[in-house]
Amino acid sequence: MLFSSMIFLWIFLPLVMLLYRIVPKPWKNGVLLFASLIFYSWGEPKYVLLLIFSVTCNYFFGRILEEHRHWLLLAACVLVNLGMLGYFKYFNLSVRVLNMLCGREVLGFREIVLPLGISFYTFQILSYVIDVYRGEIKAQKHYGRLMLYVSFFPQLIAGPIVKYKDIADQIGGREHSEEKIFYGIRRFIYGLGKKVLISNTVAYYADLIINQELTQISSGLAWLGAILYTLQIYFDFSGYSDMAIGLGKIFGFNFQENFRYPYLSCSIQEFWRRWHISLSTWFKEYVYIPLGGNRRGALRTYVNLVLVFFLTGLWHGADFNFVIWGLYYGFFLVLERLFLGALLKKNRFKILNHIYTMLVVTVGWVMFRMNFTQAIAYIKHMFCFEPGMNNLGNALTFKLLLFAGLGCVLCGPLQKLAPRWEKKLYDPTYCSLWEMLLLLGILFLCVVMLVSDMYNPFIYFRF
Repeated sequence: MLFSSMIFLWIFLPLVMLLYRIVPKPWKNGVLLFASLIFYSWGEPKYVLLLIFSVTCNYFFGRILEEHRHWLLLAACVLVNLGMLGYFKYFNLSVRVLNMLCGREVLGFREIVLPLGISFYTFQILSYVIDVYRGEIKAQKHYGRLMLYVSFFPQLIAGPIVKYKDIADQIGGREHSEEKIFYGIRRFIYGLGKKVLISNTVAYYADLIINQELTQISSGLAWLGAILYTLQIYFDFSGYSDMAIGLGKIFGFNFQENFRYPYLSCSIQEFWRRWHISLSTWFKEYVYIPLGGNRRGALRTYVNLVLVFFLTGLWHGADFNFVIWGLYYGFFLVLERLFLGALLKKNRFKILNHIYTMLVVTVGWVMFRMNFTQAIAYIKHMFCFEPGMNNLGNALTFKLLLFAGLGCVLCGPLQKLAPRWEKKLYDPTYCSLWEMLLLLGILFLCVVMLVSDMYNPFIYFRF
């Protein structure tokens, strides 16, 4: 079930909110748990059993690890979780690598459907058992509360990745207020607008350009396609995160921000501090620091960085282009630690730092979207400045200019130029007639576009 679907907006969410509102406090978690399992099983009912199996295994692992903090028990727990993720997500990639190394078909491929959100909920449950092993939290004795933590529908499918220690108290008891509900609705509608109005619109034009034969498009048009996809993925994923944070607020939960205007960054290090923050912090806390972080010398730091971003790329998808995409960022992060970061800090013309960052990011998104061979050909076409039958001027329609312009302005520049407006945007106590009219207008336009079937699934659903 999509947040940006009519059945969610007009049936599922209103019914859950109504039922949650009227039941006694002890039953509220039960309502959310039941709703979450319905939400997850809507498209693929059989995979809700896999989710329940995962939670059940880790419930017992958590209880055991609290009593017996032995690394072998933790290793077994990690292997079980990564084994399930590995089979569903990486089996065919492993077969491809094995057959390539052997020079013949040793194993055959299987038709495996990737369960929705498995990468996200696997990382959430791993953070829980690792923190229990470390003694940072106590194991949850209430099975239903642990199930709610993993399956809570606002962040189940595409994050943000929520660590148990951050919301353990909220699961046990949380405050509800009219302010929280109104702020949650605001964030949800803004996120819906990001997804439906901006991301889906620029996605339509990005697909038109990128899916053409390279011989048919000019280099300028290839750049436009890459830039539109850069806008699409930001508004798609940050829009989902806004909706998830808003839904959490409606039901009393406080989730961390997952994006802080990453396209304002002036270095790749800064970009990854602002982009998909919950994933970056997860890898930092559970991989980078345990490996030694930056405490064991420069060479070890570089190796740790490259390994973390190799795993970051692999987490995103079971194909070589995602691995290369991760290593690509690892290369620039090492480069910035070696010398480039110091040069960027000394540079007085910060706009040049920003241009460098966005150039790296935009080229990176081309690698992220396509397989490796297609990406190399597309990037080469971007930088060769070749003419084509379809040039840039032919593509610039009024609608494209309007929504791409809105995307460029709203992905950070406007918020930076108008900090007082941005502060009001995130202020749960702020309310004005003009904003209410704006929210109603956004909701109306979203509904019109959804009725016209002008939407597509969230990009991060496939991860």
